[in-house]
Amino acid sequence: MRVRIAIIDSGVHAAHPHVGGIAGGVGIDEAGREHDDYVDRLGHGTAVTAAIKEKAPDAELYAVRIFDRRLSTGIAALVHAIEWAACAGMHLANLSLGTARVEHEAVLREVVDRASAHGLILVSARDDEGVRWLPGSLPRVLPVQLDWSCPRDECRIVEVDGETVFRASGYPREIPGVPVDRNLNGVSFAVANVTGFVARARATYATLPGIIAALRT
Repeated sequence: MRVRIAIIDSGVHAAHPHVGGIAGGVGIDEAGREHDDYVDRLGHGTAVTAAIKEKAPDAELYAVRIFDRRLSTGIAALVHAIEWAACAGMHLANLSLGTARVEHEAVLREVVDRASAHGLILVSARDDEGVRWLPGSLPRVLPVQLDWSCPRDECRIVEVDGETVFRASGYPREIPGVPVDRNLNGVSFAVANVTGFVARARATYATLPGIIAALRT
């Protein structure tokens, strides 16, 4: 089965050699309105996509652009992006983003519950440097933590406060000629790396317990 992944971010530069094309996409403005421009002008979404592509080369990738000229947007755009991914039949949604604003928790909890009912698995950061992130810390979201000691070709599954948490490297795919410390890095890429591993397991296992069991081995 080909796994469909929505990459909710700054869009994708589909012609980038580390991406090699995508299956489609959509742009969503700050008010939650859709448009057909999902080209990446910031680079973040393309780097995230490249990390996922490296680990899940057979997946169908869809760009869902909610960031335009900066890596920030309104909550309406994020909510609509999650709804789009669920209604479009995506299996996974990569959210290398988050908000620490607790006033958004209720609306994010509602949209996560609706998306989960559609069978969508959302992958996002649980916390980072003591900050609790939404929606990654909510139930029904696959939670990710950054682990600088983890090699890029593996992820680790641990129990944190009774919750199953995925940990991965914060480094993206390497760019020839660019030193590692000069490239983008951080929890965004821990999320992307985990999404790639989960996508490979999702091609065989339809449920989250099955995916977790497969990745533990």
